[in-house]
Amino acid sequence: MAKSFSGNKLKGAIQLPPKEKGRPKASAKKQITSDKPANKSDAFDIEAETLPQRIVDAAFRSGGYPYDKRMKRKHYDKEMEPLQIELQKLLAWVRETGERIAIVLEGRDGAGKGGAITRFTQHLNPRQARVVALSKPSDTEKGQWYFQRYAAEMPAAGEIVFFDRSWYNRAGVEHVMGFCTPDQTDAFLREAPVFEGMLTRDGIRLIKLFLTIGREMQMTRLHARWHDPLKRWKLSPIDFEAIPRFDAYSKAFDEILERSSTSWAPWNVLRGNDKFRTRLNAIRLVLQAIPYKDKDEAAIGELDHKITLSAARYLDKGGEK
Repeated sequence: MAKSFSGNKLKGAIQLPPKEKGRPKASAKKQITSDKPANKSDAFDIEAETLPQRIVDAAFRSGGYPYDKRMKRKHYDKEMEPLQIELQKLLAWVRETGERIAIVLEGRDGAGKGGAITRFTQHLNPRQARVVALSKPSDTEKGQWYFQRYAAEMPAAGEIVFFDRSWYNRAGVEHVMGFCTPDQTDAFLREAPVFEGMLTRDGIRLIKLFLTIGREMQMTRLHARWHDPLKRWKLSPIDFEAIPRFDAYSKAFDEILERSSTSWAPWNVLRGNDKFRTRLNAIRLVLQAIPYKDKDEAAIGELDHKITLSAARYLDKGGEK
């Protein structure tokens, strides 16, 4: 059922009806009550033409983001080009050596996972650099070992696979939305490190990236998607639950980071309010982690440790809460 939201109230339609002009009005309504803004004019409404000024003003620094201004496009383009050249070297090395690399990107709706993956793969041969974004499990898959359909997508020799969301759906979306039981979530968080240990012992290089954004930044990005006909397809009924369930997701993500970051498969956290900085540092993390041939350390540059943190350091600073 399609929804949008006003403050913590949801309403709206996801797709334009056939031959309808203009933006759609709500075809279904659902209210979810939580903390309400003191001023009704400050409420978040995804259908509104503009956002309340308080959300606009707070968005960039929300979630404790350490910068005041976005990176300039010119600066970003200058830093991105050598990184994408290094990615070409990485893929050539993977192909020549038969290495297998799996890169997991997790995080909130609107955190920039898809955009980061696009910059990873933009100039890579899709035969060797594959993106996996699985839909909800079929009835058959629901009756399988939980990790089975993800295991089937693991890289073959000479391949890099990017997971746009992954098996961590079980402890994230499924847990928050009530699609699995607390016991299933707990079992998953015990078993995920074991599963990942099996992968890494078999020779797969597993790199896990968690992208985090602040509450107001998530509002801003979801609002922008709703008002862009070319991006509205990204919105699903689950996305419309992101804001009213923000705190529940925070708790779930903190537990994921705490219980599934291991020496063989650690989580790397990136503060994602500035997409340019996020993409550059995500690529740097991957390039620095892999000993590929002819690596140019100067071209890769240094990680920005203001926005790139280990799971332990991030949780020490308060995590998603």
